[in-house]
Amino acid sequence: MKKIGLLPRIILAIALGVTIGSFAPDGLIRGFATFNDLFGNFLNFAIPLIIIAFIAPGIGAMGKGAGKILGLTTGIAYASTVAAGLLAYGAATILYPVLLENQASQAFDDPESALLSGFFEVEMAPLMGVMTALLLAFVLGIGMASLKSSYLLNILEEFRKIIQQLIEKIIIPLLPFHIFGIFANMTQGGQVSSILSVFLKVFIMIIVLHLLYLFIQYTIAGSLRKQSPITMVKTMLPAYFTALGTQSSASTIPVTLERTKKTGVRGRIADFCVPLLATVHLSGSTITLVSCAMAVMLINGQTADFDMILRFILMLGITMIAAPGVPGGAVVASLGLLESILGFSGTMTSLMLALYLAQDSFGTACNVTGDGAISAIIDRFSDEAAGDQAKVKTG
Repeated sequence: MKKIGLLPRIILAIALGVTIGSFAPDGLIRGFATFNDLFGNFLNFAIPLIIIAFIAPGIGAMGKGAGKILGLTTGIAYASTVAAGLLAYGAATILYPVLLENQASQAFDDPESALLSGFFEVEMAPLMGVMTALLLAFVLGIGMASLKSSYLLNILEEFRKIIQQLIEKIIIPLLPFHIFGIFANMTQGGQVSSILSVFLKVFIMIIVLHLLYLFIQYTIAGSLRKQSPITMVKTMLPAYFTALGTQSSASTIPVTLERTKKTGVRGRIADFCVPLLATVHLSGSTITLVSCAMAVMLINGQTADFDMILRFILMLGITMIAAPGVPGGAVVASLGLLESILGFSGTMTSLMLALYLAQDSFGTACNVTGDGAISAIIDRFSDEAAGDQAKVKTG
């Protein structure tokens, strides 16, 4: 199974869940449900640890950056991430009433009532609430950045490695089994046809939004640098297709860096921006998360107003800082926000994981390709800043 990529495993899990759930006896389905309950509780326990492990050292490490360029890069990356989320919200608000009309009208009054429960449940209480973990991560991260102390940062980076191992070795490998159990249970409950119909339509919309947003990013970058956006995008295509295979922004950094320099971005700017953007610029992942979250809420008979989604997007841009460089890292880092801001239940979270992970590689490809555009914009602005500085010295 390790030789098979995450996307094929997710697809296989869904297919097997639908097939086996159509004929398996209730006792077997309850066995799958027991595993899902245990895994879901463990995931809830791990969420605060994931938040602290990735946000705190991520913010703390940025304090060692290169001053104005650091601030400029982080600011533009965050603005791009938020803009991507708003684009997804606008598209979902306009298109979902049409694309998901039947699913919206057939929304379940109580979707979990049709699912079989497990044989037993083990309580795994988290050490703290999601908001407490977020606040603690911000306090620690900002404190380390301002003090410029490496002692606590080194400890938290070691902690991050532990949590990253937890994600890589336990959570991500077990997710296909969790998704298999959920779909087997939904098939037994007669819900799966509506869910799969939603998956296909949302998948297509998300890919179109990714391409549209990349076109917007490179149109802006090309206009500022007086370069052809089409030529820049063609230059970045190897990074896009590498990310499709690796499903990791971090693993794609060498290719992204090389292609970004090919677009004309100066070496020292690319060397600084590309590794940083791999952790703070997740526009493609944000488009996917917002689109998937709104679809899951709709098929569960819930609606999200603009204020709720805006809070989710604004916090998402921060929560995903230094999200683990493994497949599915962004959605794992966002689970706390899905529960605390959007009110997701365990079943909704499982659907979200399946829907997100089915196209995670495309979101990652959008992220890394967009990094080239952001780097080009930073290079243009740093040129202007250097020119202004030279004028001041001359004057």
